[in-house]
Amino acid sequence: MSGPIRILVDADACPVKDEIYKVAWRHGLPVTLVSNQHLRVPQHPLVDRVVVGSGFDAADDWIAEASRPGVVVVTADILLADRCLKAGAAAISPAGKPFTAESIGSAVATRAIMADLRAGMTGEGIGGPPPFSKADRSRFLSALDEALVRLKRLFPTASPPAP
Repeated sequence: MSGPIRILVDADACPVKDEIYKVAWRHGLPVTLVSNQHLRVPQHPLVDRVVVGSGFDAADDWIAEASRPGVVVVTADILLADRCLKAGAAAISPAGKPFTAESIGSAVATRAIMADLRAGMTGEGIGGPPPFSKADRSRFLSALDEALVRLKRLFPTASPPAP
């Protein structure tokens, strides 16, 4: 493994940034927010920001290239999660659903089916995901904490002590 355990965030539309900071600070782990536009981030030594520009999939490409064992990626993008898993990273949706090697194939297939359905709809749409809820936020906090604890057990010398 090269480098410490870290969290990478597909940040442009991420609804759980504050939760990510809290968990990362508690574990003493760095967070990198990757976005296409400038975002406000806390002034903290463990928080970094990367603005990649407006190119199609530029943030996704940066995150996928930085993914490796020891990295947790937070993204709602199923195709990005698939790329990160293939690179050895862990991936979690903002709603707290861990993407796994076992579940990603069906998630990609479902995404493709839904895209086809939306493309074929005229007039009234089929709708999007349900609104983000407190239960989603709670599930996310638990899933991120569990992923980081698991990585700390796998790579005990990789993580710095908590500040």
